[in-house]
Amino acid sequence: MKDLAKRAILASGALRFMSPSATAAILMYHSVMPDPAVHADSLGGIIHSEGEFRAQMELLRRDYQPLSLDELVDSLKQEKRLPKRSVVVTFDDGYTDNCEVAMPILNQLEVPATFYVTVDCVEERKLPWPSRLRFAFRRTGQSVWSDNLGRSHPLQDGDSRERAYLACCDECCQLSGKAQESFVRSIEERLEAAVANDSNSLMMTYEQIRQLAKHGHLVGSHTMTHPNMAYISKDDARVELAESKQRLERALHGPIRHFSYPCPAMTPHWSEQTVAQTRAVGYDSAVTTNGGVTRCGDNPLSLKRIRPTKTAEGLRWNLECAFAGRAM
Repeated sequence: MKDLAKRAILASGALRFMSPSATAAILMYHSVMPDPAVHADSLGGIIHSEGEFRAQMELLRRDYQPLSLDELVDSLKQEKRLPKRSVVVTFDDGYTDNCEVAMPILNQLEVPATFYVTVDCVEERKLPWPSRLRFAFRRTGQSVWSDNLGRSHPLQDGDSRERAYLACCDECCQLSGKAQESFVRSIEERLEAAVANDSNSLMMTYEQIRQLAKHGHLVGSHTMTHPNMAYISKDDARVELAESKQRLERALHGPIRHFSYPCPAMTPHWSEQTVAQTRAVGYDSAVTTNGGVTRCGDNPLSLKRIRPTKTAEGLRWNLECAFAGRAM
């Protein structure tokens, strides 16, 4: 009944009538694969199927106004009126499928996108730490895990393993750099479960990232090591922001204007201090995972995004509700 009601509302066009004109929606994707189930134990639910992603991009091209992030940010800075029903496509992390699967679809449909890269994961060819920990907790043969505070977490079924994984993420998200890598390896060793070496191929190479830029897409930073930026020290945050920007600029031989905040665990995942740091480092924009649309007058260094559903109809509903200023 709920789906039927949604279809009726969409068909009536009522939400479009309510939509303010000066708004834009920034969509947040991660991975696009032919069969998401293959890597579900590491990447979890962040994977979209190739077929559904194509359907969603066709929807954007047909019923909305795809916009590049540069165009959106420049409009905000110049206080220009945003094109009505604009949608910006973004990807986080830097998975190989962004280049091999998503980009051909985007190119064919002429939908611009921005790809935020976790630099250390690309350079070291390793999955972001949330994926490594998820795999360890799902595949371990251990029956219990004890955290650094001495609390025991049972690992008897899927639900208890997920709770333990989330508790572990709360610890790891507050670490960055070498301390973070040491923590992850210690968990993999204690649980006697680690992703296979061939999982390294899931992350893009710099050559693939250059291909994205060559085809007109934008590349931005997603930090060096994917911490929660609001929970690490000011000095560590500066390294995550500046070093990732500099390395990408050297690899791509051009400026990196845009940044994406990781949201691996705990809230908040950004702060007024990190906003000031992104400005000082030289970013023109920063996207968060806070839900909502972009409006004229918004700060380009703390932009909201919308999480896409797994179906085109679900995405349409979320976009129409967001543009109408209604809860999704």
